[in-house]
Amino acid sequence: MNPSDTLVIVGAGHAGGRAALTLREAGFAGRIVLIGDEAHLPYERPPLSKALLKGGFKGECSLASCSLFSEASFIASGIEHLSGVRVTGIDTAQHSVVLDTGVSLVYSKLLLALGGTSRRLELAEHQLNNVHYLRTFDEAVELEKRLSPGTRLVVVGGGFIGLEVASSARDRGCEVTVLEAGARLAARALPARVSEALLTLHRCKGVVVRLAAQIEAFHGENRIDSVQLASGERIPCDVLLVGIGMQPNLELAHQAGLETGSGIKVDAFLQTSAEDVYAAGDVCEFARNDGVFHRQETWCNAEAQGRVAALNMLGQQQPFTGVPGFWSDHFEFGLQTVGVLAADAQIIEREGVEDGFLLLYLDRQSRLVGASGWGAGNNIAKDIKLCERLIESQTLLPAQQLADASVSLKGLLRGAHA
Repeated sequence: MNPSDTLVIVGAGHAGGRAALTLREAGFAGRIVLIGDEAHLPYERPPLSKALLKGGFKGECSLASCSLFSEASFIASGIEHLSGVRVTGIDTAQHSVVLDTGVSLVYSKLLLALGGTSRRLELAEHQLNNVHYLRTFDEAVELEKRLSPGTRLVVVGGGFIGLEVASSARDRGCEVTVLEAGARLAARALPARVSEALLTLHRCKGVVVRLAAQIEAFHGENRIDSVQLASGERIPCDVLLVGIGMQPNLELAHQAGLETGSGIKVDAFLQTSAEDVYAAGDVCEFARNDGVFHRQETWCNAEAQGRVAALNMLGQQQPFTGVPGFWSDHFEFGLQTVGVLAADAQIIEREGVEDGFLLLYLDRQSRLVGASGWGAGNNIAKDIKLCERLIESQTLLPAQQLADASVSLKGLLRGAHA
C-alpha cells in the first residue's frame, strides 16, 4: 500500500488493537487511526472476571497486565489513538467516517471491530444502585469494590461471565447465588457432561445454583435488596451481577447499508459487502467450512481475526480459516472447547486424570470436528491443542483408540502425518 494511505479502525478492543499492531508489524508505514469509546489502550477481556476480580487492581492485577501493549510501545508505534470518541456515521461511497466531535476522516481501508454491549435487564431507575454488568475494565473496577467477605452476590445468568464472577467472588469470601433460567449451565456452548461437571464444582465450592429459575420480581426502595422467584422464594441481595449475554454493535453497519445477520457478514477474507470495509471480532459473522454463518465471542477469535483482517487490508488476501475455540476457568478447574460440537456427531468419551475428561466429536467419515474438555488446572490444554491439529489434519481416526487414554493423541497425530 501507499504510505500516504490512511487505515482507520473503529473499535479499540482486542480485535482492533491486534489489527493495529499487525499493520505495523507487517511493514505498513502510513497513517493508522484507532478509534475507541473507552479511555484506555486496547486490552484483553478474560482477566476482568478472573484475576482482576480476585486480586484487586494492584501490582500484576492491573490494566497494564492485560493491555495488548505498553503505553511506551504504543507511542513508539506511531498509531493514532482517538480515545473516548464515537463514530456516528460511515459513508462507504466517500470512504469516510464521522466522529461525535464533528470531525470527518477519509479512509483508504476501514476495519469495523465494534464489539458488543451487555444485554440489559429492565429495571426501575431507583433499583440500579447495586446492579452491575461486566464487559469493560471500568465496570470491573466498580464490581471489585463491592466484593467484600460476606457480601451477598446474586448472579443472573449461568453463562461464562456469571460463573467466572461467581468463582472469583467465592474466592473472596462472598455468599453467591446463581440464577439460571435454563435446565443446565452454559447450555448453548457446552455439552451436557461439561455442564454437569461445572455445576458440581460450583455447588461443592458453596455457590448456590438455581436451575430453571424464573425471576418474578426485584424488591428494594433505593436498590435491589432481594430477588423473588416464581416459586415464591426471596433471595437476599447486596450486589446483583447481570450476565445474560451481549448484543453486537450493529447500528453503524445498518446505517452504512452493510449486509448483516446476527453480526456484520463478511466473505472468506473478512471483507464486508462494502468495498474496502472489513470486520473482525465479536461483531463479525463469517461462514464456517459447512457454509453456516456464525459469530464467535471469544479471545481466540478476536486475536486471529484482528491479525487476518489487518493483513487483508494490506492486500494479502489471506482467507480466515481459524478453528473456533474458547476456555473458561473456575476455581482450580478449567474447561476448553475447540472446533464445532456438531449435534449429529459421534461423541467419544476419553477419561483423564483428577476427574478430567475429553469429549471428542467425529463426523460420519470418522474425522475429528470438535472436542470439549474438563480438568484440573491446565491439564487439558495440551490435549485440546492436539485436537485442534487433528481437526486441521482431517484424517480418519479410529474411535476405539480415541476412547483409550493409553493411546496418545500425539501418536495419532504423528500417524496422520506419516
